[in-house]
Amino acid sequence: MNRIVVVGASLAAVHAVEALRTHGYEGEITLVGAEPHLPYDRPPLSKEALRSGPELDGLLLREPGWYGDQGVELRLGRAAAGLDVRQRQLLLEGGRELAYDGLVIATGCTPRSLGDLDETGSVHVVRSLADAAALHAELVPGRHLVVVGAGFIGLEVAATARRMGLDVSVVETAPVPLTRVLGDRVGGWFRDHHKANGVDLYLGSALDQIEVTKGGTKIRLGDGTTLAADVVVAGIGVAPATGWLDGSGVEVSDGVVCDQSLRTSVPGVVAAGDVARWHHPLFDETMRVEQWRNAAEQGGRAALSLLGETEAFAALPYFWSDQFDATARFVGVASGARQIEVRQTGDHSMVALFGRDDVIRGALCVNAPRLLVRYQKAILDQVSWGDVAESG
Repeated sequence: MNRIVVVGASLAAVHAVEALRTHGYEGEITLVGAEPHLPYDRPPLSKEALRSGPELDGLLLREPGWYGDQGVELRLGRAAAGLDVRQRQLLLEGGRELAYDGLVIATGCTPRSLGDLDETGSVHVVRSLADAAALHAELVPGRHLVVVGAGFIGLEVAATARRMGLDVSVVETAPVPLTRVLGDRVGGWFRDHHKANGVDLYLGSALDQIEVTKGGTKIRLGDGTTLAADVVVAGIGVAPATGWLDGSGVEVSDGVVCDQSLRTSVPGVVAAGDVARWHHPLFDETMRVEQWRNAAEQGGRAALSLLGETEAFAALPYFWSDQFDATARFVGVASGARQIEVRQTGDHSMVALFGRDDVIRGALCVNAPRLLVRYQKAILDQVSWGDVAESG
């Protein structure tokens, strides 16, 4: 294998490059990215970088000289447009083709839009540096921000804007924030936390119409409620960036389908990060994880799989979220939980456990970092639900 192409200038991509060189690969590496920027860190874009204004230099994952030191050819500002797996050719926008012996797919996700409701393109999303810069310019104290969607990104943007002095409203179709992920009781804690910090929440409310006027934006909800907004942000989730793989033969189903070692259905092609759907051996289920640490660890593991290693990727999913004075840390998985126990709760802290089939599978610790380590070990050891409950 002499030519490896890494598609997507992402966290997973950088760690793939790093692993290739660390483990002795001496051939060519080409890094392809749709944006013109060097790979940068995305989690701050909905938090501190949004508040202060995003500066690329402070967000770069590696210093500019690192890529030259690693012998990486950069092809930035041109997205992948197609893949010919028989000829092992990657097609770029504009018609350029790149030959490869091995390919790492690390294209991440793209934010979902409001579709026909946003005909004028006036609704912001937060996924890229340009997105965050455009939104930051609009976040002026005293203005009214309406966030559509009460997932983690939406709630982080709401908290950031509120701390910047804006009036903030959140619109969510579910009756409780985060209920699809964490359940009603846990989601209720986040609802109360945002209310206590001055955020207005319109829950169980469907978005019916967005109308842009000279005086701002009018948002009408399904129950007839009308909100006058100066700024609107959609935080309604993301979709895996796989459209460029249509017709390639690479199996796609809500992400690039991989085996336990992150190999795709096509020889010589692996995937990592938000775009990868793989079988997790500990939980014995297929999953796709949109988390920072997962992307970093998967990038390295996918690169090693490309070099011939067969070890399964079994790292525990982990993420964090900062909202006002609350730092939420989650380890494991909450999907399919049959048992949810809120172990500790208060105005500023909470611990919740998630189990299925009498085994602990996940733990959420808000402002309780020490307990997270304890529950992480319990999940890895597949401690029974009863033993966790008895341990207090």
